[in-house]
Amino acid sequence: MALVSEFLGQLTLNFGGESEPKFPTVVTARDFDPAKDAARIETAVKTKGVDELTIIDILTRRSYSQRREIAFEYEKRSKKDMITALKGALSGSLEAVILGLMKSTAQYDASEIKGSIKGLGTDEETLIEMVCSRSAEELVEIKRVYKEMFKKELEKDVAGDTSGDFRSLLLALVQAKRDEPSNIVDYEKIDQDARALYEAGVKRKGTDVATWITIMSERSVPHLQKVFDRYKSYSPYDMQESIRKEVKGDLEKSFLTLGHELPVLINNAIAKEKVVTRIVVSRCEVDLMKIRTEFKKLNQKSLYQTIAEHTKGDYQKVLLSLCGGDD
Repeated sequence: MALVSEFLGQLTLNFGGESEPKFPTVVTARDFDPAKDAARIETAVKTKGVDELTIIDILTRRSYSQRREIAFEYEKRSKKDMITALKGALSGSLEAVILGLMKSTAQYDASEIKGSIKGLGTDEETLIEMVCSRSAEELVEIKRVYKEMFKKELEKDVAGDTSGDFRSLLLALVQAKRDEPSNIVDYEKIDQDARALYEAGVKRKGTDVATWITIMSERSVPHLQKVFDRYKSYSPYDMQESIRKEVKGDLEKSFLTLGHELPVLINNAIAKEKVVTRIVVSRCEVDLMKIRTEFKKLNQKSLYQTIAEHTKGDYQKVLLSLCGGDD
């Protein structure tokens, strides 16, 4: 889980105040014919036993906007809604991936957040992953889409479903005040933040959580990484050790996610289908290529190979197709 969140936290932020260049594994298909694709999908859905491979082949090799065009053509020719048809034809993990692809990245993220807080109990793991790993720019868009889809403010739903310092941190993040990364390194601010984290935590009795929340939720990832390096010159413990000593529970997990806990074995996360589905579906048109590269560096094994070892059947096929190849 921490490894997943570290990847996403590091790879979804902007650099130099400009829009972050994308590193997708799924790109706009050339020679695109939505009517032809719609006809093939209609045939695949009607085939006895369902032709899952055709559905996978088409929808994992088209961009979100192209999938929407296919859905339009599908409804035009069959007088039926394509998403409803796919729901009826597919099941299980494959269905979750394919239906996820029929949403925009922001719609998918908003739906996952909504799913983590509706009903009895809160899925804190999902909530932490989604909120703590998205950039300020992405959170602004998620909030807009969330209100559009659910007619509610994301902040109000998060506030109503969480409590204490954990709620305070999530609300601070949802406000999307995190600095954009800059090419200019502010060494004075790095030192000030490192000292402030130390003085608000390890140095004193009891933790000044508000100070930690402010720094963790408002500083850019590259800045925080330098702060954590500098922090070691003040504290006998590194930042991850300090977090574990000072706070517990969901707040600890959140700070570790924001603070880039050292990677754990990816197998701990790869065995969780929902986590894997979320990463691949939500990042395949954003930065999954970068995630693949970092994964290989950290694990000496490709993401493609790891997915292949831990999945099977059509679910494996759809994930590997979205992964976009081996490294």
